[in-house]
Amino acid sequence: MVGLTEPPPGRLSERQCLTDGTAARETTLASSVYAQMRDDLLHCRLPPDSKLRVEWAVAQYGAGASPVREALNRLAAEGLLDRRDQRGFFVMPITLEELEELTRTRCWLEERAFRESMTHRTAGWEEGVVIALHRLSRVPRRAENGTPNPEWETRHRAFHRSLISACRSDILIGFCEQLADQAYRYRQVAREAGSVPRDESAEHNDIATKAINGDANGAVEALLHHYRLTSELCGIGLRT
Repeated sequence: MVGLTEPPPGRLSERQCLTDGTAARETTLASSVYAQMRDDLLHCRLPPDSKLRVEWAVAQYGAGASPVREALNRLAAEGLLDRRDQRGFFVMPITLEELEELTRTRCWLEERAFRESMTHRTAGWEEGVVIALHRLSRVPRRAENGTPNPEWETRHRAFHRSLISACRSDILIGFCEQLADQAYRYRQVAREAGSVPRDESAEHNDIATKAINGDANGAVEALLHHYRLTSELCGIGLRT
């Protein structure tokens, strides 16, 4: 005879259901808080180098302390927050020194990833690069009101991701993605130097054409020039 406190075989007890349901809700809340906070960090709605108090985040994002802490730890692991011992979480600073280090590191890693992709190139990889470039070319850099076009940003990221997609290392791609996020923050703050002439479409075409044609050194040089020019223009924007 099954005791009154034991659930039938294959069925969860009421306590287990409540526990699992609570855990699922907290996971969903943590993911929601993470997504909202990440978007705020990438678009610099949260002041650089400011402290993110758990109590403030709980009120701001409408979640409990546990989901908020989980989101904060995840964002710190991605390099978008600085976790300081005994002091809590801080928004990563925006400085010329950090920008220079970020650019150097990004160039080192993406050069390796790009060369590996070209070494292990396939017809599918070439097709992916061509398609990503075409999709990027179909949308304007800015919206009609002059503000950044979110669709262009999405396709721009997809194009750069396609270049390194055949490097055969998800870990390396992950690091490159984190650095791309941090570089995006600088572009939002500096808005790059609008007075400096630049043809980004030509730069992207040059990178893709050399890669498809098997000119590895030329393609890498074009990619690194693209990143360094962006960094230089961001630096000008930060100084003004």
